[in-house]
Amino acid sequence: MAEQEWLNEQFAEHQDRLRAVAYRMLRSSSDAEDAVQEAWLRVSRADTAQVENPAGWLTTVVARVCLNMLESRRTRREDPAGALPPEQDEPAVPTGSAGPEDEALLADSVGVALLVVLDTLTPAERLAFVMHDVFDVSFAEIGTILDRSPVAARQLASRARRRVQGAAAASDAARSRKREVIAAFLAASRAGDFTALVELLDPDAVAGDAQGAQAVAAMFSGRAQAAVLALVDGVPAAVWAHRGRAKAVLAFTFDDGKITNIEFETDEDRLRDLDIVLLGVG
Repeated sequence: MAEQEWLNEQFAEHQDRLRAVAYRMLRSSSDAEDAVQEAWLRVSRADTAQVENPAGWLTTVVARVCLNMLESRRTRREDPAGALPPEQDEPAVPTGSAGPEDEALLADSVGVALLVVLDTLTPAERLAFVMHDVFDVSFAEIGTILDRSPVAARQLASRARRRVQGAAAASDAARSRKREVIAAFLAASRAGDFTALVELLDPDAVAGDAQGAQAVAAMFSGRAQAAVLALVDGVPAAVWAHRGRAKAVLAFTFDDGKITNIEFETDEDRLRDLDIVLLGVG
């Protein structure tokens, strides 16, 4: 009975971390919850007498459950990104190839980059990368989970890291260009520069009831006086705020560097759910 109580306490203490691990691996709240529940069923039947590091042990169990779920997705070809590429042998990566500062910076960019490349990684690459670069699990432990050597685990993480870094760089470049265009659009709008607005818009641009670059430019010319450049859920946008509180969000869609659509969001409940960072006047 005492052992079960101890197990309950340990699982409750580390449950948030376990859920975070599962979510990062599976990118689905419902699947993450299922993984944590399955992990609990496994640990509740396990012999805990030899467990010296409960947090590490529980994380390992959840990681293995997630790996099984990813392999199952792959087998059924239900992953939205399609069939995952086969693993290939690559030269071992030197131990000192990535320093702590590099890995910390990479972890900061993971949120955006994962959306781009996580689904293209094999299950083993995905686990090695997420567990090491996001949760700082050693390659020795990762190798145990994958039934591979620490060197092989390092190779998997390195391969995944290169893809993530490439995606992060591409994402940063695209966001930078979008910020420049939105800032120019807001400046032209405030100045009433109709010609500049038309230049920034796709000929078939749409904004509300306005259709076509001329109509959209006319709608915004001389307006947007209080709108500022912002990041909304990490994506460049424009926000009109009053006393520090967002009252409206303008979301921009692009094609080939031109604005094709501008959507307005003014619902207070939806605005509260958005992660908004004001960047100042565009």
